[in-house]
Amino acid sequence: MPPGAAAEHQEKLARLVRVAAEAQAGGILLGAHHNIAWLTGGAANRIDASREAGSARLLIAADGRHFVLANAIEMPRLLDEELAGLGYEPVEYGWTEDQDPAHAVRQARVILSGSAPIGADWPLPDVIPIEPALARARALLTDGEIARYRALGRDAGRLMGAIARELSPGDDERDIARRMVDGAGAIRARAIVSLVGSDDRLRRYRHPVPTATAWRGVVMMALCAERDGLVVSLSRIVAAAPPDDLEAKTRATAGVFARLLAATRPGATGADLYQIAVAAYAAAGYPGEERRHHQGGAIGYRAREWVAHPRSSEVVQQRQAFAWNPTITGTKIEDTALAIDGQIEIITRSPDWPALEAADGIAASGVWVRR
Repeated sequence: MPPGAAAEHQEKLARLVRVAAEAQAGGILLGAHHNIAWLTGGAANRIDASREAGSARLLIAADGRHFVLANAIEMPRLLDEELAGLGYEPVEYGWTEDQDPAHAVRQARVILSGSAPIGADWPLPDVIPIEPALARARALLTDGEIARYRALGRDAGRLMGAIARELSPGDDERDIARRMVDGAGAIRARAIVSLVGSDDRLRRYRHPVPTATAWRGVVMMALCAERDGLVVSLSRIVAAAPPDDLEAKTRATAGVFARLLAATRPGATGADLYQIAVAAYAAAGYPGEERRHHQGGAIGYRAREWVAHPRSSEVVQQRQAFAWNPTITGTKIEDTALAIDGQIEIITRSPDWPALEAADGIAASGVWVRR
C-alpha cells in the first residue's frame, strides 16, 4: 500500500458517512467504477470496461463499517490485490446470484439489519439515488490525489507532444488514434476518449471520431487518459499547411481559455463561468461560439464531473481539477489544471510546445507547425 493510502481512505470513508447521514440512509452501496476508484485510491472493480458498474460492490455503513460484496470468482483477487490493507469485510456469494443486480441490495439490507433506506450510485429498485451527493464528496482533492494528478498530467502532456512531433501529412486519423491509445497504455493509463479530426472534418465537427481520412494541412488530437481512476483531458493541433485564419482563431480561443481559468476560483458557479465564456467569445469577435460546443468544467474521476452551462449551480471548491476546452470553428484549446487555494496550475503541458500568452499571465497550448 502506498504511503498515505490508509489515511486517504479513512478521510473518504468519513465523507461517505456524512453523505449517508445527510440522506438519512443506513449505508451507501457503491458499484460504479469512478466511485470505487475514488474511495480506494485507484482500485479497479471492472472486468468488462464497457459497463459502468463493476464486479464488486462496496458497502459503507452509516457507522463507518465497510464491506466488499462480490461473487466467488472475483473475491479472492479483490482481497489480495485491489483492496489489500483497507480493512474491507468480505461478503461472498455465487456467481449465479450475481446475475440479479438487486442481489447486492438484499445482501446490504441483511448486513445493515435496519429499516433505514440504502443509498446507491447506480439505478436499482428501492434505493436512494445518491450520485449527486457523491460527486460533491469527490470534488475536494486530497494531497495524494494532487500528487497522482500532477504525475499523470506530466506523463500525458509529454505523450501527446511526442506523438504530435512524429506526425506527417498523409497519416490516417485511425493510426494517429492508435498511437494515442498505445501511448496511454505505455504510461499505465487508459485512453477513455481518443478523437482525431483533420482539415475539413476539424472545421465541421466538434467531436471528430477518427475515420479513414489522411490529414494534409492540419490535424487535432484529443485525449482523455485515466490512471488510478483520475482522468486528464488535453488536445493538441499540428499544422503542415495551416489555414490563413488558424492563428487568429487559436489566439482568440486562447483568450477564452485564459479567462475561464482566471475565473475558476472558489465560490464561482458553473453558470458564472459559462457567462465568462460568453463574454470572452464576444470580446474576441466570435459571439455565439459557446453554443456550438460545451466549454468544459470540473474533471476528476470522470472526464467531466460537471459542465458549465447557464443553469449550473455547481460551485468551484478549494482543491479541485478543471479541464476547459473552448473552441472556435477549426481550432480548440484544452488542458487540465488544478485550482488549489486560489492558484491555477496547468498540469498537462507538453514540453517545448508553442505557447500563446493570454490574459492574467496564463499561457495556452498553441499550434505546432511542422517545418
